Amino acid sequence: MDTDTGHDFERDLNLQDLLLGIDKQRLATALQTLLGAPIAIFDPRGACLLGASEPTNDMPGLPLYGELEPIGTIAAAVPQDRLKAAADLLKLLLHTNARYLMASDLHLQTQQDDFDELQRRHNALEQSEQRYKALAENLELRVKQQVQTIEQTQLKLYEAEKLASVGRLAAGIAHEINNPIGFIRSNLTTATSYLASLDKIGALLPTCQDIAALKTAWQREDMDFIRQDMRDILAESISGTERIAAIVKDLKGFSRVDEIEWEEADLNVLIRQVCNVAAAELRGKAELQLDLGALPLLHCHPGELGQVFLSILLNAADAMGAQGSIRWRTAFQDNRIVIEVRDTGRGIAEADMPHIFDPFFTTKEVGKGMGLGLSVSRNIVQAHGGELTIASRPNTGTRVTISLPVKPGS
Repeated sequence: MDTDTGHDFERDLNLQDLLLGIDKQRLATALQTLLGAPIAIFDPRGACLLGASEPTNDMPGLPLYGELEPIGTIAAAVPQDRLKAAADLLKLLLHTNARYLMASDLHLQTQQDDFDELQRRHNALEQSEQRYKALAENLELRVKQQVQTIEQTQLKLYEAEKLASVGRLAAGIAHEINNPIGFIRSNLTTATSYLASLDKIGALLPTCQDIAALKTAWQREDMDFIRQDMRDILAESISGTERIAAIVKDLKGFSRVDEIEWEEADLNVLIRQVCNVAAAELRGKAELQLDLGALPLLHCHPGELGQVFLSILLNAADAMGAQGSIRWRTAFQDNRIVIEVRDTGRGIAEADMPHIFDPFFTTKEVGKGMGLGLSVSRNIVQAHGGELTIASRPNTGTRVTISLPVKPGS
């Protein structure tokens, strides 16, 4: 008996298979009661599967068919018509059991197929997860490398802009330092000549017995003037060294772009340092006005913010046609430090406004700038969680506003 399930399931069932799950003793008893005589069922090879183990001459047999193929024989000492009825009943029973077996096997096969498919999908999912994990790890590594490259490039841009700004200020800074160095050198030369006079007076002291002669030498060397002038030149020299030290301190205070450490800083102090360093550059161009309100300390990178302030200050100075003014104002509002810089310069053309933060965009003449100042400045301010905005109209000046958040407890 053939079965075809349509699920790649095919199986030939013989008579012994078809009797599986059937209570053979009850079946034999039922058939014998129906026929009123002992019965026997044999497979095609003659092996007795049910009833009498050996057929007798008075037990004629009748073939049993399954799907037009002989699958066995039923025998009983009864008339053929009665035996045929028993055979039909047995065939119906076997056919029903075959369908049950088929359904059972199909169910088991389907479960196995489902399990195999589930296992296949599970394996495929595991492989996919491994691939995605490898891709994610590779992507994470590439992103990390890219971020490092961007950070290094950004640091180089910061350094380039810082060097450009400091280079521009170099002549003015050198002048500011050379002035006190010049009079300190002159004072030291004068002090050296005064030492010669002191040496002459000192040479008289061991042998001089005449006070009048000593007084004459004192007056000849003009020692009263030397005493007073020495005080003056020493005070002037000390003032000059303090001036040089202040310039160096201010320059060092905002030029630490390559340092990684963030720290608490007073932005008012930083603004004053920047203005002091740029004083020579602004002389004759603009008058500085400082309206600095009380500010809390800000956790920041002072070197980078100093670079931002210097860039804004130099841009304002460049915008001056004739003598103008640059006004700094600071305030603490709504947990934010607000820094506003207004100038009375020529302003920015409307067509240039959309491009002012583009890297390397500049309207200055060659040698006046790299076009990185505002781009770098905005990146620095954004890295501090802040905002940098610019408002300007031609011939009305420019207003630059920086807003920096102050974290609670800062």
